[in-house]
Amino acid sequence: MSDPLSTGTIDPPAPAAATPRRAPAVARLRNLALVPAIIVVAVVGFVVNPVFLSSDNVINVLQSMSEISIVVLAETIVLVTGKMDLSLESTFGLAPGIAAWLIVDPAVTHGLGLHVLPPVFAVPVVLAVGALVGAFNGLLVVRFGLNGFIVTLGMLIVLRGLLTGISGGKTFFALPESMTYLGSAEWFGVPASVWLSLLLFAAGIVVLGYTRPGRALYAIGGNVDAARAAGIRTDRILWLTLVIAGTLAALAGLLISGRLAAVPAAQGNGAIFQVFAAAVIGGVSLNGGKGTLFGAFTGVLLLFMIINVLTLGGVPAQWTNFLNGAVILVALVVSRVTGGKAQT
Repeated sequence: MSDPLSTGTIDPPAPAAATPRRAPAVARLRNLALVPAIIVVAVVGFVVNPVFLSSDNVINVLQSMSEISIVVLAETIVLVTGKMDLSLESTFGLAPGIAAWLIVDPAVTHGLGLHVLPPVFAVPVVLAVGALVGAFNGLLVVRFGLNGFIVTLGMLIVLRGLLTGISGGKTFFALPESMTYLGSAEWFGVPASVWLSLLLFAAGIVVLGYTRPGRALYAIGGNVDAARAAGIRTDRILWLTLVIAGTLAALAGLLISGRLAAVPAAQGNGAIFQVFAAAVIGGVSLNGGKGTLFGAFTGVLLLFMIINVLTLGGVPAQWTNFLNGAVILVALVVSRVTGGKAQT
């Protein structure tokens, strides 16, 4: 047998050459991981109640998940960077609450409103509040280097208390049409909130998967020091990500307020559990740098399909939080078994 060193030729190792070609295929398979589960739940739902697959019920599921799915989108882009934003839950309620407080007529709402702004400013105010909350989170997390989990947990409590304070623990109602249109309108026979959710996810999938800013988010989540050394402006991108996330959460709050034609003082309470359950089951890593928006979307879809099946089966809604927690635990265990380590 000839010595490879004497002939001057060394055969390249086959596994190393094959790995880069297999990586995109593996990533695509992970994106589709929940599709079989969605099909199984659809079949089970039809068995439990044939109404499950009716067009009206399908639209109902899509509409009921549309607002939370936008918050899931917001949380996912933050998680990809290796951070997390718990305050999105409170932004979801506070942003439309501030707009209602400034716009509604106190004579109609028993003194709750200030009536200092015309209704045309409703949507800009909602989005501005969300952006300001995100910017303040960015100031504390990025500029001052504080722990993102603690900062956003504190903001969650502060914002929740602020909404309770300005509303007196009551519900804002008699909202202007500018606040209710997006949440109540239908475009081509489908609720506008469903279209907005799908369009935002489609745009997010393109940005994260096929653009330089999207790749920068994954680079930051994978190794922030390496990303900084590669010339990525990590602080600016992290700050902008938190602003975008806050704005998306505010938009989601506007949609659900429009659908309900009211802003309850408790709007958004407990929503963060569903958000994290959907993101984790969709394959988004809590360590950062891993996960896709398509996976997050399938996660929230599966979660709301299960909830709908339980509802049609007569299971009380009080079991929802139990389901959310169980989904997170199961997803972590599955991640540990299939990926070699848990997404913690």
